[in-house]
Amino acid sequence: MTQGRTLDAIDRRLLHELQRDASLSHAELAERVGASSASCWRRIRALEADGVLGPPVRLVDARRVGRGVNVLCHIKIRNHSAETTEAFENFVAARDEIIECYSMSGDWDYLLRVLVADVEDYNRFLMRTVLRHPSVATGSTHFALSQVKYTTAVPV
Repeated sequence: MTQGRTLDAIDRRLLHELQRDASLSHAELAERVGASSASCWRRIRALEADGVLGPPVRLVDARRVGRGVNVLCHIKIRNHSAETTEAFENFVAARDEIIECYSMSGDWDYLLRVLVADVEDYNRFLMRTVLRHPSVATGSTHFALSQVKYTTAVPV
């Protein structure tokens, strides 16, 4: 549900199609979702205004740009004060290697997804950067052996 209105079937089809290919023209979208081009344009603008749709982006193949090692790293921070969590989250936001970060329940405080060139690259990043950060107490690393499924599409 968006601010002030419910997503209808056409909105949902638009979201589905745009997640598959954001480069489609309004005419192509209209044909696929069963609406006019002008209606698609208005609906897309409304979905953007409501925050349902963010800016269009292009997905990059990490292996083809030298970032073929996908690492999941659990982090435990030293304490849970506002200053410590803010410092760690600011650190994460500033690091390009960290492409996802989740605050977690359970034994670990954060889960990071890190893309690096190779194991040595990750070791340098972990030992010289992550574990030296004053808010970090410890970490646990897991290397992805293969990617079984990857999608950015949200079920709608």
